[in-house]
Amino acid sequence: MPATEDHPTPALREADRQMTICNACRYCEGLCAVFPAMELRRDFSAGDLHYLANLCHGCGACYYDCQYAPPHEFAVNVPVALAELRTETYRHYAWPGAFSELFEKNGSKVAFAATLSVIAFLIGFVALVDRQVLYASHDGPGAFYAIMPHNAMVVLFGAVFVFAILAMMFSLRAFWRDTGGAGETAVTGGSLWRAIMDAGRLSNLDGGGAGCMNDDERPTDNRRHYHHFTFYGFLLCLASTSLATLFHYALGWQAPYGWLNPVVVLGTFGGLGLIIGPAGLLAARRRRDPEIAADGQLAMGIAFLWMLLLTGVTGILLLVLRTTPVMGILLAIHLGFVLGLFVSMPYGKFVHGIYRFAALVQYARERCVNRQAPTTSADR
Repeated sequence: MPATEDHPTPALREADRQMTICNACRYCEGLCAVFPAMELRRDFSAGDLHYLANLCHGCGACYYDCQYAPPHEFAVNVPVALAELRTETYRHYAWPGAFSELFEKNGSKVAFAATLSVIAFLIGFVALVDRQVLYASHDGPGAFYAIMPHNAMVVLFGAVFVFAILAMMFSLRAFWRDTGGAGETAVTGGSLWRAIMDAGRLSNLDGGGAGCMNDDERPTDNRRHYHHFTFYGFLLCLASTSLATLFHYALGWQAPYGWLNPVVVLGTFGGLGLIIGPAGLLAARRRRDPEIAADGQLAMGIAFLWMLLLTGVTGILLLVLRTTPVMGILLAIHLGFVLGLFVSMPYGKFVHGIYRFAALVQYARERCVNRQAPTTSADR
């Protein structure tokens, strides 16, 4: 079946071909948001396909339900086709554009960035910090800053974080415009709230209500639970860091804080989430049915999960051993992984959450405008 548009890349042409077949069949319209959104279109521009690809959560239900899946001659495999296109989306909208090639062989580049960051911190600490200070036990407010001055930490991490945020904002703006987000119909509070709810509950990862397919056609909610641990663990760590910044500048309270301090409580639960969630998702990836696993996203996803996992592990170890002589080395390792995470954020799997939320906002807006759209499990 020919594509309805002469798309410039194989991933776009294949996604167009499969969406054209699915739009004629419509058997899977109740499984997730992709198919109701697809049905609002007669043909598919590149922006439409990028939108649908990022609306897909990869639950795999449509593959097992599809009567045209391999070995049928139509060879419809929507989870793989849209996953491959998502990888292309990240490259296409990367900012600055010269950095788009960082998405090629992303797994090895993320690993290299993390390793280089850790080594740089270790060498820097050993070279610049007095050995007696580095290997001594430190306790009480300001203990961390005996190893690395607070101002140096703020300048280094602040500069990298601000650049990462700017890069993702410019990338998101280009994606939003290209996928129809800048249309005549404004985003309302109701559609934005609906997108927040869908993102927070991962409503489109339930395979139409039964659950997510991973190992085989038997659905479970395991992947959704592990995603929740990862997502909320990251948010708790972000809240902990933000609260610590407020305490430092507004109240003059210096880290490290006591065990019952809100900063430590939030960071502890967040760190545990970043251990349980990524570890579970890595295990799920090893068991994933090869028929619905996209090679283009495999290394990128694994590298990102390892980065989060090691950030969580080193953070918890630093918390537990912060008054011991190994604190200086643990601080260097932890800061190295955090810096590696910040550096890779705009050019790794982290951006999938940014684009996916934008796609959910667009879908919620379309749903408000087109009340006749078919109902999915997320709508119920």
